Amino acid sequence: MNLIPSKFFITSGKATSTVSDLNAFDLALKNAEIAEQNLVAVSSVIPIGANRIDKPELEMGAITHCVLSQMRGKEGEVIAAGIAYTFRKDGKGGYVAEGHLHGSAQCLKSELRCKMEEMSRIRDVEFGEIHFLTEELRIPIGNYGCCVASLVFTEYR
Repeated sequence: MNLIPSKFFITSGKATSTVSDLNAFDLALKNAEIAEQNLVAVSSVIPIGANRIDKPELEMGAITHCVLSQMRGKEGEVIAAGIAYTFRKDGKGGYVAEGHLHGSAQCLKSELRCKMEEMSRIRDVEFGEIHFLTEELRIPIGNYGCCVASLVFTEYR
């Protein structure tokens, strides 16, 4: 059985918790509006013909395939998580890169750009415009924090 995604959306969120980094992660997913799904991590290929859409209503508990970036941290840290995606200039689909680090969203964006350039070089194909979605968080004293960013597949052909 082939599951070939035909639609996707991008989303992100960030959050803090005084209880644990897991609770910060859960709230970051809630803020990204994907906390009620059973997320399944997939790698980085956008199929030919897949289109970006606005976030649809997702059924609670649905198995949901996504490229997910997350970064968790502790008080006083600056963390960032993000994704970059692009389509091939020849029309044969696209690719996603995820990243996370202790540091700024600007530093992460630079790292993501380098990852996309390397993906292009490895495949010997030209990419179109690269799109970015990043979250950055300075975690307050007494808190844990988490940033998430995701490209979520929603429909299959």
